[in-house]
Amino acid sequence: MNWDDPTDAPAPERLVGSVADREDQAVEAALRPKDLDEFIGQEKVREQLDLVLRAARARGATADHVLLSGAPGLGKTTLSMIIAAEMGAPIRITSGPAIQHAGDLAAILSSLQEGEVLFLDEIHRMSRPAEEMLYMAMEDFRVDVIVGKGPGATAIPLELPPFTLVGATTRAGLLPPPLRDRFGFTAHMEFYEPAELERVIHRSANLLDVEIEADGAAEIAGRSRGTPRIANRLLRRVRDYAQVKADGLITRDIAAAALKVYEVDARGLDRLDRAVLEALLKLFGGGPVGLSTLAVAVGEERETVEEVAEPFLVREGLLARTPRGRVGTPAAWAHLGLTPPRSAGTGNGQQDLFGT
Repeated sequence: MNWDDPTDAPAPERLVGSVADREDQAVEAALRPKDLDEFIGQEKVREQLDLVLRAARARGATADHVLLSGAPGLGKTTLSMIIAAEMGAPIRITSGPAIQHAGDLAAILSSLQEGEVLFLDEIHRMSRPAEEMLYMAMEDFRVDVIVGKGPGATAIPLELPPFTLVGATTRAGLLPPPLRDRFGFTAHMEFYEPAELERVIHRSANLLDVEIEADGAAEIAGRSRGTPRIANRLLRRVRDYAQVKADGLITRDIAAAALKVYEVDARGLDRLDRAVLEALLKLFGGGPVGLSTLAVAVGEERETVEEVAEPFLVREGLLARTPRGRVGTPAAWAHLGLTPPRSAGTGNGQQDLFGT
């Protein structure tokens, strides 16, 4: 079980949302793996990070700065805690949005102990003045604190103890090159395969004292969008269903019945995802259709459709973004059990729909 734990994120409204709510954070704190051997998935990242940490320990030095990128819920916060544990160092956790001024960052950096790990979540959302201060801190372990204003302002150099910065971001492309280049090790977290998620679910079930059969774990894993956080959230909801409606044992049938109640289908789509697809296919003949029009059709804000529903639909090959608008793919028609018109996806779907 590996998760990401944004410190300033709002609670998700969707069961398949990848942002952690308070319940997720409480459960994750109890279930997080404590070392790399216990961490499931991300094999390449684990192997590379293990080499970095072993080499640093052998030299008796602090580890290089580490940048972890990837979607929410894949394990960035967990890996930061494992880095601190492997190095035998304390960890300080904060987030980019919490650092609005250079002085905020200077206060944190000046209080670090030698070898301490500073975890900076959503690092791409840090303010520009703080970001520029971080350049010198990462490279020279020094910051210049400005005292006073105007012509009388004075820069006082402040030496910092060696520390390891672990930055996490869901949007690595927004990091400026000077900041990105100062990280000694960069890793991209991939989505999990169903088999890996099954291992995550079995481990979680064991720690939560939940009885689950192999086919039950497979059913949950297949609907978890490749994200451990979602897998564990679905496991808890299926556990509730099994305790109330069955004898507590999670089988494939019980898992399927529970997730039907929560409107999570066999591919992990929820109500919003299906509403977007149904509007695209049924109302607009498969598209192309503009994002704003599609958002109005499903009664959601444009940003909700674009940032919440679309990424997963595109990744699953159910929706395509084109210069002319959104288009439903043959897989989308098949998933909803609909027969596409002859021109579906060619740009003439709307004309055929209205018989013109």
